Amino acid sequence: MRAWLIVLVFSVSLVAFAKADDRLNGGTRQPGETNGWIRVHLQGDALTRGYQHGYLLSAEIEDAKKAVELSVTHEVNHSWLELREVARKMSWAKIPEEYRQELQGIAEGLKAKGSKLDVVDLVAMNEWMEFSYYYDELKLRQGVALTSRVAEHCSAFVATGRYTRDGRIVIGHNNWSDYLTGTRWKVIFDVAPSTGHHFIMDGVPGLIHSGDDFGINDAGIMITETTISDFHGFDENGVPEFVRARKAMQYSESIDDFARIIEEGNNGGYANTWLVGDRKNNEIGRLELGLKNVILERTKDGYYVGSNFPINDKLAKEETTFPMNDPNTPNQCRHRRWDQLMEENKGKIDVEAGKRFETDHYDVITKEFDPNERTLCGHIDKSSRGLPGWQGPFGAAGAVEAKVADSAMAEKLSFVAGAGHPCGVVFDAKKHLAEHPDQAWQAPALEDLKANAWTVVTATR
Repeated sequence: MRAWLIVLVFSVSLVAFAKADDRLNGGTRQPGETNGWIRVHLQGDALTRGYQHGYLLSAEIEDAKKAVELSVTHEVNHSWLELREVARKMSWAKIPEEYRQELQGIAEGLKAKGSKLDVVDLVAMNEWMEFSYYYDELKLRQGVALTSRVAEHCSAFVATGRYTRDGRIVIGHNNWSDYLTGTRWKVIFDVAPSTGHHFIMDGVPGLIHSGDDFGINDAGIMITETTISDFHGFDENGVPEFVRARKAMQYSESIDDFARIIEEGNNGGYANTWLVGDRKNNEIGRLELGLKNVILERTKDGYYVGSNFPINDKLAKEETTFPMNDPNTPNQCRHRRWDQLMEENKGKIDVEAGKRFETDHYDVITKEFDPNERTLCGHIDKSSRGLPGWQGPFGAAGAVEAKVADSAMAEKLSFVAGAGHPCGVVFDAKKHLAEHPDQAWQAPALEDLKANAWTVVTATR
């Protein structure tokens, strides 16, 4: 009897192992890290590529969840259990079946590696940047004054025509985040889904979207964004931003396509100014996506930039509390620097120029090179001013990685990426916490940000 049981258990184990192997076919993870980047290739239907994601990145997903939970619960002052409940009640039913299956696949891949994280944890992780919009809206409806604002993310540009060296598109982006979560933004996802387009993007383990939304698909669409500062507005009946961002990355074939997909079901969460290029015709666009106001501009000869400032006066007045008349906010300082760099480099913008832009430390107020909250490559941790409303003085936040691509690279599903601080400035977590004990709550998950070299990443074709 005992021998029979052993044979039965062994047989079941073989079946489970065979199923795991079948799902992993085609999914790969390159050994180790390359200048701070983990590179994975995922392919197949939603359940299959999800399983590959969860299985190949199980340890990193567990780690990212701890950092995300610590960051977002501190930001919104609600527990992870409460955020899980919001995700379950408000978001799950609005997620299309394809992405439900992908999230379920990630959960199953995690389970196969012994993780206890479930699909609700994954939904909450994917929409962590939307929770502050949700809770701010609840406060406003209750007449409660807001004392903080949602995190400000990123400095980005896209240029074409007479502004670039070859007349084709160049796009670049650096990701501003708190260092808690920013140190986990270190995966290059190369995704070949069974439907839609092959795409490559940066991202956080466990997320099915980029999160900072830099990516390129094989239909020639090049995408990035920056958040709209001081934005207020959220529709609980809308589709989560992470769903729309992922769908646009996977299915867009033109700028019109992109705008249609990202607007459909807009919930106002993680409100962004989207910069997009279509390498097939050298056209670029800027989609300022509020909840009430949506403005699409496009050109084949010019540039668009982003550094968390609203552009349209009507949107700014109706949907933000941004001080449009103050030219010296950190966001507007970065805006002025962007315009300065675009004009100084007109006709010369290429990938190398983009790398310089995204690691730029020039402060337009002091006219000195001094990394702080007013520079395109942000280092709030070095500023006694902080970034009021989001980060206090010397807040552990700023630019955490950067990416640049041109049309020639996009044809190959390739871009150049700098993990951590490609500008060369190192962040020492232990030293920082010793100098700023008020930030000790971050100690369980705060990590160093190294100065990694730029690396060319290319999808498997």
